[in-house]
Amino acid sequence: MIDTISVKTSNRTQFLDITSQLSGFVRESGVKDGVLLAYVPHTTAGITINENADPSVTRDILMVLNRAVPVSNEYQHAEGNSDAHIKASLMGSSVTVIVSGGRLVLGTWQGIYFCEFDGPRSRKVNLKLISSE
Repeated sequence: MIDTISVKTSNRTQFLDITSQLSGFVRESGVKDGVLLAYVPHTTAGITINENADPSVTRDILMVLNRAVPVSNEYQHAEGNSDAHIKASLMGSSVTVIVSGGRLVLGTWQGIYFCEFDGPRSRKVNLKLISSE
């Protein structure tokens, strides 16, 4: 079975920390050991795991992505959001996290981020929790 969480973004580009939503999903599932797959079914958004202790990290990532892939360029795509497609491809569309003792196994400073590149929008993250019990 696939579950879904909703994400609402407020800017064209932003990282939203969804760690607590995913942790809550795992907790409520009752699964003690296994793997959580989080998949973003959008071509202009992505997902990543990175530091969540210092918000300047995500600002720095967005700054570098915006420099490397500017909004305006000689893109061929008629919708005008080619930069968002490229950034989403660079970030990736899924993350897999180990679940142990009913909790996500993340590093001390790690968080899971929804990466918006063509907002603001209402988005989804599909979740598949696979129990090893």
